[in-house]
Amino acid sequence: MNSSAPKIGFDRLIRLEWATAALGIRAGVAGLDDLNALLDAAELGAEAKKKTRTVLNRLWLEPRAELVDFADRGVAIHMAQPDIPVSALCWGISVATYPFFGKVAELVGRLSAIQGDCASAEVHRRMSETYGEREGTRRMTNMVIQSQASWGAVERVEKGKRVARLAPTEIYNDELTAWLIEAAVCYAGKPVSVPSLNSLPVLFPFNLTRPLAYVVSNSPNLDLMPAGPSNHSVALHARA
Repeated sequence: MNSSAPKIGFDRLIRLEWATAALGIRAGVAGLDDLNALLDAAELGAEAKKKTRTVLNRLWLEPRAELVDFADRGVAIHMAQPDIPVSALCWGISVATYPFFGKVAELVGRLSAIQGDCASAEVHRRMSETYGEREGTRRMTNMVIQSQASWGAVERVEKGKRVARLAPTEIYNDELTAWLIEAAVCYAGKPVSVPSLNSLPVLFPFNLTRPLAYVVSNSPNLDLMPAGPSNHSVALHARA
């Protein structure tokens, strides 16, 4: 990730309809009034509304300079095929924009891989190992998990003590598949093994159904690199 990437910042519950409205604004099919109406309907206080807008700005409305092209390509996918699940687009932009969101997703994906659920306390413990033992870390981890629940990825059960995966969303579109892989590689900050792409914890809510080596090889934004006698890795395409 670029050195300007924020270490922490996804500090609010972001409901899917809010993120969808922000995506619509960037696509030119909705206005700020539409988003503000949704936030007003949620009865957010002035400070909460401002902070929510800050997160939404970073995701779709005012992405960091190095992510503008990535965000715009996500919008183009949405406009070309409106039936594509908007949750996948919001997940991808969040993973690429906020390492904190990506880390929570990775931990939930890894810890729930075998049984389908995991203890919230274990996610909090491991986030604290990376981001420090402080109340902010715990609160923001909760905000990310609540957002992921709103986006249909997980369900909080046993009064929030456990996080359970919901059925993964099938992804059949090549462009969206490549875009999600790009988000995951951006988050990882290094090349990712092609055989691991189907089971990347950070993309746990999605089942990538397409032949991934083929998809990567046909993407102008990804490079397929040799990584051994019978293995390849995928890296971000270097810009001139």
